[in-house]
Formats: sequence, C-alpha cells, structure tokens
Amino acid sequence: MLRSRAMGEFVDEDLSGSRFLRVDLGGSRFQLSQFSGVEFRGCEISDSRMHIMEISGLRMSGVEFNDVEISGDVGNLKVNGVEVGALVEAELDRRHPERVKMRPIDAAGFREAWATLEQLWDGTVERARRLDPERLHESVNGEWSFIETLRHLVLVTDGWIRRTVLGDPSPFDPLGLPWDDPNEARALPPGLTRDREARPSLDTVLKLRRDRMATVRDIIEGLTDESLDSETTPNPVPGWPESRGYRLRNVLLHLFSEEWEHRFYAERDLALLS
Repeated sequence: MLRSRAMGEFVDEDLSGSRFLRVDLGGSRFQLSQFSGVEFRGCEISDSRMHIMEISGLRMSGVEFNDVEISGDVGNLKVNGVEVGALVEAELDRRHPERVKMRPIDAAGFREAWATLEQLWDGTVERARRLDPERLHESVNGEWSFIETLRHLVLVTDGWIRRTVLGDPSPFDPLGLPWDDPNEARALPPGLTRDREARPSLDTVLKLRRDRMATVRDIIEGLTDESLDSETTPNPVPGWPESRGYRLRNVLLHLFSEEWEHRFYAERDLALLS
C-alpha cells in the first residue's frame, strides 16, 4: 500500500545510493539531475518526455518497447543485436532524396544544397501562411513554435556566418532565439538574449530570415573548391561560437544540418497544427 505525502522539492541534494520501492513519481520533473549507474527494474515509464538528454552506455534488456519516438543524433544503437543507425540514415535518405544533397563535397555541390534549402523553406513558409497567424506561436508537444524555430535560425546564421565567417563583432539580432538550457540560471554568452515572451509576426521574422539567407547565398556563390578548405579568422570579441578559426567547409555543413533538421521538425509540427 502506497503512503501519500506532500509533493516535495529537492534542490542541490545528494540522493545517491537511495532506494525507491513502490514509489509513485508520476508528474515529477528532473532537471540537471545525475542518473549514472542507476538501475531501473520492474518500472513503468509511460507518457514521459526526455528533452536535452545525453544518454550513453545504456543497456536495456527484457523490455517491452512500444509506441516510442526518438528524435536526435543516434549512433551505435543496437536493437536485438542489429545496428540500426545506418538503417535509419539510409531510410531517411530514401524518404527525402534532397537530404543527400546536404553532404556536398565541392563548391558546386554547396551551391546546389543551398538552393535546395531555399526552395524547401519557401514551400514550408507557404504552408505556414495557410494557418491562423496565432497558431504559428503555438508549441507542439513542448517544442519550439514555428516562429521560434525561425528566430532560432536567425541566431544560428548570426553566430556561424556573421560572427564566425564575416567577423562581425556584434552580429546578433535581439529576436534571435538561443537554444534551451536545462540550467536556467546559467548566463548566456555575451551578445545573446533569450526572450521567450516575444511574439513577432511571421513577416517580421521572415524579413530577418531573408536578410540572413541572402548573406549566406552571397558567400556560397563566391565559393571555390580551394576556399572551402580555408580557415576563418578568429573573432576578436569573446562569445558564441568560440573565438577560434574554423574550416569554412565545416561551418557551412553545420549550417546546412541546422537548416535541414529544423525545417523537418517545422513540417512535422505544421502537419499537426493543420
């Protein structure tokens, strides 16, 4: 028989080595908590959400794994002895042929990849315009809204292109939205702000996006196979990304990945909002 007690809050406490037996933790929230070496046996984890998690060295046996969705970077994942990471990548490429273009090797390939991204985003924005504008501020399953996704991509371009490639000492727009951080008390890098309450219109954010995308287009149109392997000059102003040299090829590949993945999530959520 379970004994009931008032909901507790444990902050900065060491509960390592504790034993929980027939305990109901439903509705609890774990933030910045350490679970290394933890054993779950005979437990139920249903209708739960894990966000901004690092999971490695996890072994699960004798489990019933049904109606589970995993979104993120998946590597060296075996299910019943089968490495599934490569299978997942191949299936994603089959479903989305344009995805293969996001891994270019020469300047012409980079130009084709960026043109593809611009075309895909045009279609996504057109789809978003068919919704009530208020719904574009609506979160789906706790993820960023469509507007917040666009705001984040503004910040990504400001950081990796305007700051890192072009050397702008003050590249960030106040509407740019940084990543979520489970440590809510941690200060953001210099120049970044996190205004989750802002509700700019789609056209306001698209104006920023078009400006940033045009900047990227100008850089990519001027690429040569040789310049792809050049290194950026470290920005003299401390901040994010870290002030050091980066290979231009790697910066652009990272940008392509951000653009592709966030458009993929946006399309998923727009389908649910529709």
